[in-house]
Amino acid sequence: MLASLEGLDHLVVMVRHLDPAADQWRALGFTLSPRGTHSAHLGSGNYTVMFGVDYVELLGILHDTPLNAASRAFLDRRGEGIERAAFTTSDAAAGVQALRARGMDVQDPVAFSRPVDLPGGGRAEAAFKVFHWPVEQRPADLRIFACQHLTRDVVWLPELQAHPNSATGIVCTEIVTPQPAEAAAQLARLIDGSAQSCEAGVRVATAPGRGDFLFLTHDAFVARRPSARREALPAEGAVALVLRVTDLARAARSAGAAAVVDTTSVTVPADRANGTMIVFEA
Repeated sequence: MLASLEGLDHLVVMVRHLDPAADQWRALGFTLSPRGTHSAHLGSGNYTVMFGVDYVELLGILHDTPLNAASRAFLDRRGEGIERAAFTTSDAAAGVQALRARGMDVQDPVAFSRPVDLPGGGRAEAAFKVFHWPVEQRPADLRIFACQHLTRDVVWLPELQAHPNSATGIVCTEIVTPQPAEAAAQLARLIDGSAQSCEAGVRVATAPGRGDFLFLTHDAFVARRPSARREALPAEGAVALVLRVTDLARAARSAGAAAVVDTTSVTVPADRANGTMIVFEA
């Protein structure tokens, strides 16, 4: 992995209306953090779905700023869904230096924060530093960035990690593209990883115990996820989130009547989760 990177940190699901999106995910059996408001220069707010070492972020635009222009363009171009993947970095400045040493035009790390309601009352400030790869470097339309957590203890709160659907972490992000090998190779180059062909497509791992990425053709994705509607898929992009659960029966109860249940997985259609198919696997 690139200097300072420690594997997949979280996925960003862009939503048009933040509070209704949170209600949808709660209805699927997720425990959500209280709503957060980012520093003014970001112009965004969020809810998080916290797991053991990673999480999912529901992100909405509160007001337009230059720093959220790419996210607004994603909503205009594709609609709701997985827009970005974040990698954990232990040192955002070192990551920027590593990319610049490769000749990439990368901005300095951006510092920001958001308030966090603490159990039993009171508030703390969650603080972060992030850096982005150049916006044009987005394999299969998936932007990537790295996040340095300066206050992990106020983000990974134990009560936020217990979910009625029994979800415990991210297994994989599934991405459709006409050219899986080329897109996977691009991501691997950007993070100093490796792309490995597999039966379904091409996989890029991040780190042991962290989620990986699977690049597939549209036909391969529909064969893998038969409940998906091919005509509803984007030309390319991240379309499915595979999550590990400890109890498939609990996941099935939480997912409701619209879910597709078999012996090894429970699948929630994308229109139930803001453009993101959710697959629960034990």
